[in-house]
Amino acid sequence: MRPDVQWRLCWENELQLPDHLELSEFFRKTYEPTGAFNGKQFAGGRSWAGARPELRAIGYDVHGIAAHMGVLRRYIKVGDVDLLVAELGLYGVRPDLEGLGIAHSISVMYPVLQQLGVPFAFGTVRQALRNHVSRFCRKGLANILTGVRVRSTLPDVYPDLPSTTRVDDDVLLMVLPIGRSMSEWPAGTLIDRNGPEL
Repeated sequence: MRPDVQWRLCWENELQLPDHLELSEFFRKTYEPTGAFNGKQFAGGRSWAGARPELRAIGYDVHGIAAHMGVLRRYIKVGDVDLLVAELGLYGVRPDLEGLGIAHSISVMYPVLQQLGVPFAFGTVRQALRNHVSRFCRKGLANILTGVRVRSTLPDVYPDLPSTTRVDDDVLLMVLPIGRSMSEWPAGTLIDRNGPEL
């Protein structure tokens, strides 16, 4: 049975300290099962992992935060083409709700993406989430691209690492055509975020 989820769309500067604390706890519990480090990055009330979103869709049910997706408009480089996109990230569903169809409810974000006036939205996910992400694609809202590497800056400088950038070779790229058709997505096997991932 699909839970009764109410969505709140809010700009980042509308969030108050209690919102960040609640989101931080939600992300810690949601991401920690995928690896201890994944949960630790949300310690101390931090409700973001890399870049901070400018807009959030937060789903609530009777138990608190049920789901979340962040959006950040930015220019990326696909091959040699600079492209304005809305990057989607910080996606999470509370573990007790996984598999109950809440992923379809995130479509609340689609009209907002249209209002933002971006040609495309995109996000990256691990290969292990292919089946989960493919649910977004079934109704034609999104496309999965493979074989694309993504270069990002690290969110912090680490003195023990030789580089301030990271290249992900094994990610799935999810692209949503918003203001243009999918045929207008530039060809290229490397995307440069020119910043940290969302």
